Amino acid sequence: MVDSKSKMKSPPPVRVYADGIYDLFHFGHAGSLEQAKKSFPDTYLLVGCCNDETTHKYKGKTVMTESERYESLRHCKWVDEVIPDAPWVVDQHFLDKHNIDYVAHDSLPYADTSGAANDVYEFVKAVGRFKETQRTDGISTSDIIMRIVKDYNQYVLRNLDRGYSRKDLGVSYVKEKRLRVNRRLKTLQEKVKEQQEKVGEKIQIVAKTAAMSRNEWVENADRWVAGFLEMFEEGCHKMGTAIRDRIQERLRGQHSGDGTFLIENGNDNKDDDDEKYYYDEEGDIDEEYFEEYYDDDDELNPQNNGENENKR
Repeated sequence: MVDSKSKMKSPPPVRVYADGIYDLFHFGHAGSLEQAKKSFPDTYLLVGCCNDETTHKYKGKTVMTESERYESLRHCKWVDEVIPDAPWVVDQHFLDKHNIDYVAHDSLPYADTSGAANDVYEFVKAVGRFKETQRTDGISTSDIIMRIVKDYNQYVLRNLDRGYSRKDLGVSYVKEKRLRVNRRLKTLQEKVKEQQEKVGEKIQIVAKTAAMSRNEWVENADRWVAGFLEMFEEGCHKMGTAIRDRIQERLRGQHSGDGTFLIENGNDNKDDDDEKYYYDEEGDIDEEYFEEYYDDDDELNPQNNGENENKR
């Protein structure tokens, strides 16, 4: 009993009215209706929508029909009741008929039917029954229509691809063919541009790699040249040592008791002072020994050198 009495004494919800055309219903419309619904803790939201005749007369042609616009509002979760054929200007009679407490709308002025540029909400503002809502930036029915008009050719081709005929779209035969040819040319241009970009990227990669190779050569040139000279010098040293060893092998004689000439060279790394020369007791060099080893080489034969000097 107590609960039922408390429910009976609770105040009724505040009845808020919002109106508009709601063509191409979008999230901007839904946002304004949400604000109206949340104007009070307990709100009953009524939404009025003008019919086609009134709308075409005072605002212009709509994309959606009046029945389509009504149905769109009924599917919005913030709306409690839709009022079709809503008046263009709200008056006291309309407020009383629907028991409306407040009218919710954005604060921008909208011209009434008088032609004197009077605000359609001037009356409810004057009596203090107006609740202001905020518009959503970047979205409106006019903006959506402008996007379609701006890209008209693309949307024509879009619908042609989806099975609509040129007659359905009000397009001539010549215009249809021109649109299709232009699309093919645009597709070709995009492919050429894409290939150009790929080639440009490859050229940049090659140029970058070449620059890196050049920088690497400049940075390491001294080290590479020094390494080559070191290897060359070492090779020359080894070759010279091998030649000297071979000559010494030819000059090295077998040791004998009375007439032997012997040249001994120790370690290659020792100085010339370390070389030892052995002579016989008489102090003369065995000329036959030298003739045996120097017959083939005049420069190394002391006798030939002497003869050459005498000839000079």
